Amino acid sequence: MIHPKFAAVLFDCDGVLVDSELITNQVLCDMLNQIGWKISLEETMEIFLGKAVKDEAVLIKQKTGHDINEDWLKSFALERNMALKNKVQAIPHIHMAMQPIALAYGKKIACGSGADKQKVQMQLEKVGLIAYFEDRIFSGHDTPRSKPFPDVYMAAAQHIEVNPKHCAVIEDSVTGVMAGVAAGATVFAYTSGLSHTQSKQDLLDAGASVCFSSMLDLPPLLSF
Repeated sequence: MIHPKFAAVLFDCDGVLVDSELITNQVLCDMLNQIGWKISLEETMEIFLGKAVKDEAVLIKQKTGHDINEDWLKSFALERNMALKNKVQAIPHIHMAMQPIALAYGKKIACGSGADKQKVQMQLEKVGLIAYFEDRIFSGHDTPRSKPFPDVYMAAAQHIEVNPKHCAVIEDSVTGVMAGVAAGATVFAYTSGLSHTQSKQDLLDAGASVCFSSMLDLPPLLSF
């Protein structure tokens, strides 16, 4: 049993709830190579982790000469979603962590992602986490600005009628941490320590209050 320390808990999705970053970025890497950007998977992760692809359209054009229009983005989303449906898994121990958090916070739990809402819902359904969030899923595609701006977390907090300054945000990327900090929330940064994840120091430098490496450590961080 945990005793809620915050008014609400706002979760990122990719890299926090689902282990999807390598899958998504491999698809992106392959598609960028097809249009002339000879970029490695490691470089793709470094540049795009935590960001919406559409927000990097100018950079992609600089590297490839191609305009990243709606048709290209739709093709990317289709290829990405097919790969995720086949391969995505839950972050280790997230189900065990969510059970006590949900008991303590009830419907004061939401997901705020830079990805499109359809992708987030599909992934959460695939790994059996959708019931914790129901209709409380928010996308940076539906707000004026995506991460690192705070809009998606502000929208989530407004929907569940809490002050974002009284929220905990759970993130895994520098971009996401910056969004949570900009919203005024207390940010806890998950890092598995694997080569494709961002470093603890980078996350702390971006404003994370605490870094943790196992989802089993999350419930105590959210409790008095």
